Amino acid sequence: MALTFSILVTDNILGSGLQPLREDDQFELIQINDSSSKDFLNALISADGLIVRSATKVNSEMLAQAQSLKVIGRAGVGVDNIDLDAATERGIAVLNAPAGNTVSAAELTLALMLSVVRRVPSADASVRRGEWDRGRFKGAELRGRTLGLVGAGRVGQEVAQRCRAFGMNVVCNDPYLTDEKAKELGLDRADLETVIESADVLSLHVPLTDDTRGMIDQEVLSRMKQSAFIVNVSRGQVIDEKALAVALNEGRIAGAALDVYQNEPLEADSPLRTAPGIVLTPHLGASTLEAQELVATEISGAVRAALLERDLSHALNAPALGGALLQEFGSVFDLGRRLGILACALAKGGIRGIEVRYSGDPEEVVPPLTSHVLMGLLKNIIGTQKVNFVSARHLARQRGIGISQAYLSRRTDYSEFVEIIVKAEGEDLRLAGALLGDVHPRIVRIRDYHVDIVPDGTLIVLKNQDVPGVIGRVGTLLGNHAINIAEYHQARLTAGGGAMAAIAVDGKVDSKVRDALLDLPEISTAVVIKLS
Repeated sequence: MALTFSILVTDNILGSGLQPLREDDQFELIQINDSSSKDFLNALISADGLIVRSATKVNSEMLAQAQSLKVIGRAGVGVDNIDLDAATERGIAVLNAPAGNTVSAAELTLALMLSVVRRVPSADASVRRGEWDRGRFKGAELRGRTLGLVGAGRVGQEVAQRCRAFGMNVVCNDPYLTDEKAKELGLDRADLETVIESADVLSLHVPLTDDTRGMIDQEVLSRMKQSAFIVNVSRGQVIDEKALAVALNEGRIAGAALDVYQNEPLEADSPLRTAPGIVLTPHLGASTLEAQELVATEISGAVRAALLERDLSHALNAPALGGALLQEFGSVFDLGRRLGILACALAKGGIRGIEVRYSGDPEEVVPPLTSHVLMGLLKNIIGTQKVNFVSARHLARQRGIGISQAYLSRRTDYSEFVEIIVKAEGEDLRLAGALLGDVHPRIVRIRDYHVDIVPDGTLIVLKNQDVPGVIGRVGTLLGNHAINIAEYHQARLTAGGGAMAAIAVDGKVDSKVRDALLDLPEISTAVVIKLS
């Protein structure tokens, strides 16, 4: 089988984890560990995929040189080193591997926790100096203490399980954790203030967001127990490092153990280096052979699926779309895209917003369906080269287009039904489509008119007077221009009033044909849409 995709790999990704790509003849792997080298930048120009760890900074300048890049895979969880906005705007999917280093990060958390509570590093250094001062290193047991867990995702849950094995009580704060899931995990939920004030050990497992940046500041530290410890293996920016150093120096908390920092490597003049009661490690959360192989294998599989199957279930900048979902509901997504093309052509004035409604099963179809509708809506506004499944939402919001979506109860007339409402300056435009027999798409509504027409090829939408002979005159005109009619659907609200025609035709309909249609006295508007 001929090579199809070129994958550039850097940052010393473990080779054994690249087997999903290496064993497939449709992929060519190029491994260049120095991402600043000329060879790397030359290879990037034509690469379809890029796999990195945390060392390579994938910024907008780098992405500007990547002319063929479709996917970036991060062998790990955090993507702080990748410019998500720049990648999204260029339609490049950013994938991560959230599961591979879960156990390694959880076990490091326990190692740091035990090290700081039992003062292991200081005791080790003392013995190496020839001392034997056991009294200086009196520690505490974890048994019976309270673990304050901030963030109960994959790593947080693993930490909680291990801490309960040590006999600790676990109280957690996570706004995305349901009561049902907390009960299943054996966790006591509480508000953040309660967790901070009750914790003997405060362990942080949160992503870096606007809400979590600097969340552990001077005010939070002042509310902690004087005997409490902080452990952080999540993101360095969630802690105000200067405030933490002050709290340690003043004895307002008992100690801290950090694996991540605001700036890495940790600056030589960082106040953390001289603070008492602190354990510092150089970002070792995923630094085990098992984790390195697992994250490499996970991201290799994700990149392969994204390029071969359009499976974006690992994507951080696009609605989750698995290969099975794409295959099963591909006809629905294609119908949504064509409705978006039709909406763009028929909308009057600038588009301010769009609502996508779906009736069918399952509910998770709605987000990817919305992206496909937006792909069609923006196709002729921005251009097909820039709009894809990844970039559609971002580009719509950039243009000030509000996006909403809704899941409707199942209808009795159609098994799969898609409705879109476009809010434009001149009108609210309503369109609808449906699948007949789950595979045969139809446009079933245009504005207030019910129609039944296949959304394929070229469609002419006319607004005309409902008078005798109009259909014949339109048909004759199109025939005189050698345009064959595939379907002709005339719809009206009242006899003799305004009507609408949706005509599917073969061949090209140019401006001369359109002008000729408008010259007919019964025709007030004529819009030609290429739906394919």
